Amino acid sequence: MDAYQILILLCGLVVFSYLFDLVAKHARLPAVILLLGLGMALRYAADRWGMVVPNPGPLLPALGTMGLIMIVFEGALELTVDHSQNRLIRKAFGSALMILLITTGILALLAHEYLGATWLTAFANAVPFAVISSAVAIPSVAGLGKGGKEFIVYESTFSDILGIILMNFVTAYAVTGSKAFTGLGFGLLGVLVLSAVFSMLLLLLMGRLNHHIKSFLIIAILVLVYAVGKQLHLSTLLVVLAFGIFLANADRIPFDWFKQRFLYPTFNRDLELLHSLSRESAFLIRTFFFILFGFTLQPAEALHASLLVPALVLLATVYIVRWTWMRTAVRMNGHPLWLIAPRGLITILLYLSLPPELRIPVAGAGLLFIVVCSTTLIMAIGLALAKRD
Repeated sequence: MDAYQILILLCGLVVFSYLFDLVAKHARLPAVILLLGLGMALRYAADRWGMVVPNPGPLLPALGTMGLIMIVFEGALELTVDHSQNRLIRKAFGSALMILLITTGILALLAHEYLGATWLTAFANAVPFAVISSAVAIPSVAGLGKGGKEFIVYESTFSDILGIILMNFVTAYAVTGSKAFTGLGFGLLGVLVLSAVFSMLLLLLMGRLNHHIKSFLIIAILVLVYAVGKQLHLSTLLVVLAFGIFLANADRIPFDWFKQRFLYPTFNRDLELLHSLSRESAFLIRTFFFILFGFTLQPAEALHASLLVPALVLLATVYIVRWTWMRTAVRMNGHPLWLIAPRGLITILLYLSLPPELRIPVAGAGLLFIVVCSTTLIMAIGLALAKRD
């Protein structure tokens, strides 16, 4: 393919993704499924016409990580915090933590008992399937009422962060054993301190920059901090969430010294520009991530009959645990929220981060595809019921 054909292909994919978003809003069919289908269709066409296409698989972790950062940052910029939301935030955090731990424990037990996996391997493979994907959930709940939308944004973001922390712990335990507990404690403390310091410094930098290129620099620094933190095995997605919430609520901080030193005349304009840029970047990255993931799938692998029983057991576990917790502990109005628990970008990323020696063969790309599509369709049903209520 020459340069012009590549440009036509890339721009055409963005146009299709935009059309898919429009269709999704009217048909209540999440765009993720359409993007995965488009990727598989492109793979089929390439094979049918004998085209030699480089394997895009190595791009998925980097592209997915960038998308995760942008989506969490975008969601955080929409969250305004006041005392009236403390209860909602506690509920969302408790829901994300307990559902993650209970679901992971049950799935690990099933993998240990029926697949013969060691406990460490079973836990490592269970974590990705127990995490709610904010990359799918946050864009999908834009039309919900304020209470339901904010709960899902907080819960899915907390689920991503806690899932990454748990996966880091499991993989660290595989290497260092009991020392992983000490590393987890110091790591969380370090991330909390880093979040506070980084948020203040970056806001100060925003006020001091006079160059017309500002938003991309801020995002580049944010991604840099995340990537460096990950190299040190820190859960720096918490930094992304904290900085977004800090920016969205900076003008609500009641201290005069803070307003005089950190808030500047064009702050609101810069914040809106940063929000717009993060929103459109998230859309673009999400588009190519799911299309490329669909492209890497072999139809025979994704639709193999042997995956039916594991997929049904996994889905039943996920939704029974979620329904039980939402009904007994959360007790929120709008009961269809228990159906909004999609798996997606974070599930794929966490699975790809597993060392080869910890992977269970049945929990491969085919099972990922089935679970992502099934939970996304179930979420669509939940959204339709929520809007009807």
